[in-house]
Amino acid sequence: MTNPIGTFCLVLHTHLPWLAHHGSWPVGEEWLHQAWATSYLPVISLLETLAEEGKSDVLTLGISPVLAAQLDDPYCINEQRTWHANWQLRAQGMAGSREAWRREGGTREFKGAIAAQQDFDKRWQRGASPILRRLSEGGVIEILGGPATHSFQPLSKAATRRAALLIGQNDSLLRRGNRPTGIWAPECAYTPGLELDYAQAGINHFVVDGPTMNSAGRSTGAAWQVANSEVVAFARDLEVTYRVWSPRKGYPGGKWYRDFHTFDHEWGVRPVRVTGRSTPSHEKAPYDPERAMVAVERDARDFVSVVRNRLLELGSTMKQPPLVVAAYDTELFGHWWHEGPKWLAHVLRLLPESGVTVTTLQGAMDLGQVAGRVDLANGSWGSGKDWRVWEGDLVQDVVQANSGLEVEVLDTLRKHFDDPVHLRERSIAADQLARELLLTLASDWAFMITKDSAAQYARRRSGDHLAATKDLIRLISSGNSAAARACAIQQQQRDYAFGHLDARTFIQFLD
Repeated sequence: MTNPIGTFCLVLHTHLPWLAHHGSWPVGEEWLHQAWATSYLPVISLLETLAEEGKSDVLTLGISPVLAAQLDDPYCINEQRTWHANWQLRAQGMAGSREAWRREGGTREFKGAIAAQQDFDKRWQRGASPILRRLSEGGVIEILGGPATHSFQPLSKAATRRAALLIGQNDSLLRRGNRPTGIWAPECAYTPGLELDYAQAGINHFVVDGPTMNSAGRSTGAAWQVANSEVVAFARDLEVTYRVWSPRKGYPGGKWYRDFHTFDHEWGVRPVRVTGRSTPSHEKAPYDPERAMVAVERDARDFVSVVRNRLLELGSTMKQPPLVVAAYDTELFGHWWHEGPKWLAHVLRLLPESGVTVTTLQGAMDLGQVAGRVDLANGSWGSGKDWRVWEGDLVQDVVQANSGLEVEVLDTLRKHFDDPVHLRERSIAADQLARELLLTLASDWAFMITKDSAAQYARRRSGDHLAATKDLIRLISSGNSAAARACAIQQQQRDYAFGHLDARTFIQFLD
């Protein structure tokens, strides 16, 4: 078609908190291994296939610096190899079951585990960064950055927020050779003035949720410059996004798809299909991959129709060509929704054929999809579209503790670097102090507590990082540099993300 009906941008947000050396099963490193094997491998494989087909500007990929650090980390890479081997053993065990359908499921799982290991050995031995850099520089994807540890930015002190952004940007430069000009704002959280921090960090566009934009009287069918800045906000179109995944419905709940929640605990395999939304686990039918692939194609065509209709609806009321942005966690595709990568492949091929321009967020800006200015209010993509998940009653103790900790850390760093001798060189203790603060402030802990998703683990992680931070505050403040250094080195055995992190980064942002 010579006259596209509008523009579609797919944004995938890739994030997990720092999990290395913080437990394995059932929570901890297991999350990283599962997501890596079942989501990151197939999604990257798809992108490389599309690159071989000559496709460009396929999608926008947000990746949090703290996850990027783990996907490049030698320890995590070696542990992933071990996990793949264990996956094969579990599948092989299930393949020896008495029931025919379990044997079939185990054999299928074993083949999938072998294929994943081969893919990992072929592409991932040097980590994620070489792969992502190749896809980015080849024009296949746009990469979005983020603050170092995915902190909920509106609740952070200005100095911490700005330092976390700069550390995240520097991390991207070291790993992939450039600083992203776009950001996935953690939890799509926004508060007025945040765009100024972005501009200072060299960021000129970011993502908010649809209601944040709508409540400001602006359509999600265009991008908008925020307040008096040159920074542009894109908003998720929930009418389209929720067709795939919402709190209550979406394609992954279809009866033919593999059921995520029914687990064969003997072999660690998910052997059945959804069957029905109210069907008890013990009554669910065996998974049928052929019927699942039929459902994938059907739902992909339905989604393309939904996008087209939405663009036509928006275009009927707009002076400029309309825009639809759909955004999801990358882990939806493969981990939560087993068939998700196959569905994604169909969608990314079908949309251009249907007369829709598919591009990245930067590509949409280049096409002139910025309509004007908007004054945004507080918002997020969490429950209620406000901040309740991260500052509600269930996590008020965490919020208050973190707020007090930030004040203590910033004061400690200010006093420490007031000494010109300390300012001349990096300090292992001060660097670790800043690192532990950022790990404490990760938005994941409050989310997990509020949603009661491994809440005990989240409270322990939050508390451990807080305690580690306070230990360093005490030792640095006491002037016992030898003890502070020894403590920092011990903490670095498990918390060593961002080896380039220089605590003096914070000083430039202190009043």
